[in-house]
Amino acid sequence: MHCAERGITVLNAPEGNRDGVGEMAVAHLLILLKQVCRANQQVHQGQWAREANRGHDLAGRNVGIIGFGHMGTAFAEKLRGFDVRILAHDKYRKGFGNDQVVEVDLKTLQRECEVVSLHLPLTDETRHYVNAAFIERMHRPFWLLNTARGPVVDTVALLDGLDGRKVLGAGLDVLEFETPTLDGLDQQTHADVLSRLLAHEGVLLTPHVAGVTHEGRLRMATVLADKVLKLIGTDHA
Repeated sequence: MHCAERGITVLNAPEGNRDGVGEMAVAHLLILLKQVCRANQQVHQGQWAREANRGHDLAGRNVGIIGFGHMGTAFAEKLRGFDVRILAHDKYRKGFGNDQVVEVDLKTLQRECEVVSLHLPLTDETRHYVNAAFIERMHRPFWLLNTARGPVVDTVALLDGLDGRKVLGAGLDVLEFETPTLDGLDQQTHADVLSRLLAHEGVLLTPHVAGVTHEGRLRMATVLADKVLKLIGTDHA
């Protein structure tokens, strides 16, 4: 808004790292379903616990995508070939349904899906979008993915959902109280919640790297350069 008032054009390049985000969401989902992290750790410790690590198949499941912009669309594209039914909800975008994606309202998504992947910007409206009430409205136990913004998820509500088995697992590339490192957290406000999160076996954590790939960096630069050149050409025209 401030830039617009001053006649300053602001450009971004979400097209550039969309593949990285979509692939990371799929990776988180498969790792959770197949219990890869726990199994890997056990084998490194000399354990060969096959039955204890019996996983789940992705095939045949209903996958819900909330937010169907560049990142949500990329996730849907990466799911092709997994034999899943994709339901997507976007409050501000309509008419995007196709042969692979069913456009639905939020209630339908919550009624039918066993996987929920968040691809929302952080606004006053989306802060704590996934909270205790959201989790309660899910008709089935579900896996949750968040590669968007940390505060979109109420961490305490998520942990309670995990403990109650309403949430079967959570793949988080972002944290509600994220900082450049984990050292700057307010000890009285967040330390207990963070400790609980880090200790939970049902949570897969990565440090906000879904879109951080070598290829994505180059594509983002290329996309921005193209947009600048187009803008300059338009201005000169």
